[in-house]
Amino acid sequence: MSEKNRDGKRMARDRLAAEREKQRAAEKRRRALIVGASVVCVLGLAAVIGIVAANRGKDKNSASSGPVVAPSGAQGKDSLAIPVGKDGAKATLTVWEDFRCPACQAFETAYRPTLHELVDSGKLRIEYHLATLIDGNLGGSGSRHAGNAAACAQDVGKFRDFHDVLYENQPKETDDAFSNDDKLIALAGKVDGLVTPTFEKCVRNGTHNAWVVKSNEAFQAGNFGGTPTVLLDGKNIYQDQTMTPAKLKQLVEDANKG
Repeated sequence: MSEKNRDGKRMARDRLAAEREKQRAAEKRRRALIVGASVVCVLGLAAVIGIVAANRGKDKNSASSGPVVAPSGAQGKDSLAIPVGKDGAKATLTVWEDFRCPACQAFETAYRPTLHELVDSGKLRIEYHLATLIDGNLGGSGSRHAGNAAACAQDVGKFRDFHDVLYENQPKETDDAFSNDDKLIALAGKVDGLVTPTFEKCVRNGTHNAWVVKSNEAFQAGNFGGTPTVLLDGKNIYQDQTMTPAKLKQLVEDANKG
């Protein structure tokens, strides 16, 4: 074998070894980031009250800038629940959610067709409660602004449609895109008849911001582990590792037989 061929093969082996080392280093960094993010999330849960309080004065539409105004039709204690479905339904699903939360989006993606079917058939009523967990953990105000916009949609009876649009267009968890009211209003354009001068004013003025923050305070007081928290007639079903849309549907069907 010529010296030139040996040098060429040696250089190829060196390049391959360097590339493998680069990949190992990248994987090590990726794992470290995942672990770090998990730690920040856990720490954020403990610190969320302090962070939100510290940031209140930094946003012209902050919670302290106006009174607590519940959206039209809100129910429950302190009018913090947005109901979807018939009041007389025999099964009630309580959902604590954050529009910036990836796990909430995953739940919505998997369960939405089943939830719509059960609600539309009159067998299930859903009570949505809004939280701002990601704002507290990662900073920003997208959770609150999106929650306010959803409450503005509730004022005109279009909460469910806009709720679904928000999850279908959820930005990355670290992207505070929902803090931009122009973006929220643009997304509202996907819901027929939602964008009106009244809706835009509600969104831009942060009419329900203080209500969203009060809802988040109730979420914290409930000592829930995170979002989404999903309760069927008071029982936490999201913690059930065997839960599926089909199983949830059967539970609701059983409740309607009683």
